[in-house]
Amino acid sequence: MTWIRPDPGGRPPGLIRSGVDPLGSVFAAFIALSVLALPLMTARPNRIAEGTSLMAWSALPSGHALALGGVLGLAAPLLALRVAPRLRVAAGAAALLLLCLTAGWAADHLTAPGDRYARVSPDAGWWLAFVSAGLALGDGLARLRPGPGVRIALLAAGALLTGLALGSGFWDQLSVLREYASRSDTFGREVRTHAGLALSSVAAATAIGIPAAILARPVPALRTALLAVLNVVQTIPSMALFGMLIAPLAWIGRTVPGAAGLGIAGIGAAPAFVALFAYALLPVAAATVAGLEAVPGPVRDAARGVGMTGRQCLFQVELPLARPAILTGVRIVLVQNIGLAVIAGLVGGGGLGVFVFQGISQNAGDLVLLGALPTVALAGAAAILLDAVIDASRLREQRP
Repeated sequence: MTWIRPDPGGRPPGLIRSGVDPLGSVFAAFIALSVLALPLMTARPNRIAEGTSLMAWSALPSGHALALGGVLGLAAPLLALRVAPRLRVAAGAAALLLLCLTAGWAADHLTAPGDRYARVSPDAGWWLAFVSAGLALGDGLARLRPGPGVRIALLAAGALLTGLALGSGFWDQLSVLREYASRSDTFGREVRTHAGLALSSVAAATAIGIPAAILARPVPALRTALLAVLNVVQTIPSMALFGMLIAPLAWIGRTVPGAAGLGIAGIGAAPAFVALFAYALLPVAAATVAGLEAVPGPVRDAARGVGMTGRQCLFQVELPLARPAILTGVRIVLVQNIGLAVIAGLVGGGGLGVFVFQGISQNAGDLVLLGALPTVALAGAAAILLDAVIDASRLREQRP
């Protein structure tokens, strides 16, 4: 399907085709529903009190409410129609930007000067519109098919703009940032702990899972046994696995000389790391086996025909061709472990789960968001980065 249609009369090609885009119309309908029928913001006198849900025209000054309606009213038809991908990207980006501005405007409007206890947070309408606009933007970018370098540049630009906005104080009146202000001394440490647990567990699983899969692949019985054992581990619920590790790790910490000095104990980072490592092994090993099995037989025969040894064939032919599949497995486990690392907060392992479970115990939803939103952002950034690396690897292999 082409988006630039030449005009029979010789006029310049247009950007809009006739007809309705099915997926875009869903995004447009959700955006319209969120603004017209759902509350945009919630205002509370303090962090745990019952809140008052406010529609857009009550949560914003009249001028800002008109700006919100005007921009979203223009963006929604562009998403619903069959338009060029760059128009779809522009519409999604404009809606997303205005919703971010709306959150700051509403927080300033609804918070009395000097009030340190009031809490203003986005309600269902804002979240539905934000997610819909974000998905519409992602859909437009996917249709444009940007290269790996462009995707990484867009990710860096988004992170830079978000950092500048946070540093400017524009959103300081929002409830989630008020929660951050009271925990700013520990937030950075928990983010580093969270990222460290996810990255180290994936690195360890990669260092062990890939060699294990390489050694087991030539022997069908050994390969089947390896994947079967790892599959059993994968089926254990995360909470159960964390709990099962407490007793044996506590025993090791008490009885093995030097284990306690290394941080091995029944609670803390040790059970969190071991559980995340165990969950990461199956996708890494399975992706390695699948990638090596996908190498065409004639390619192996050609490598042997030019005199390559088995070792040379593995490292110079098979593994390079299997690299995209292996990296796909690493991408899966990294995103998975960034999310699962939240559970480490329950066993004293630290990380962003500390804020999530504190918020649940205190009935403070915005404190939950203080842990959940950075987790989602880290997982999304990791997925985009590794997708770009995988595509770059595929492009490199396709070059003559």
